[in-house]
Amino acid sequence: MKIIDVNEEYQTGYRYSLVAPSGKKFDIEFKPELTPKQMLKLGIFGGAYFTRQPKEFPANWFEGVDFSDNKKSDKNLNCFKVNASQSLAVWQKNGWIYFEDPLGWFLWYCRYFLGRRIPEEDNRQIKRWINIHRHIAQLQKNCVKCDVSCRPRQRQALLHWAYDSRVL
Repeated sequence: MKIIDVNEEYQTGYRYSLVAPSGKKFDIEFKPELTPKQMLKLGIFGGAYFTRQPKEFPANWFEGVDFSDNKKSDKNLNCFKVNASQSLAVWQKNGWIYFEDPLGWFLWYCRYFLGRRIPEEDNRQIKRWINIHRHIAQLQKNCVKCDVSCRPRQRQALLHWAYDSRVL
């Protein structure tokens, strides 16, 4: 079992254990289409989710990743060149932030992917991920398959949740 000590801009003094192999042994209901590395490379959260490469994650996840110059979301760094995110304040207000993952779902996913497991929180986040699936049905109903110009904001939002909306 490997222990990760987190001392980053977004969280300090946090420690967690990796109890599953990286990228394996996911909950049976959780089938993300993209890895954190793929998501970062495609362009998510306007390059501002992390303000620089976090030391807690593998360096190769960040190869070729563009970070926002001014720490504010830049839609041009997103895969679909649109803003599709709500602010962290909105996430906090809605109770979507767990204290162990102060940046929200994607931070949870990165840590889950690495092998951290917190059963109650994992169940909550996986249910949230499943609920995002409804946007896939909307794209399929309203867009020609693989027409990435159709509903780019919805496609970008799905990308933030590890769904590969480029192929829908």
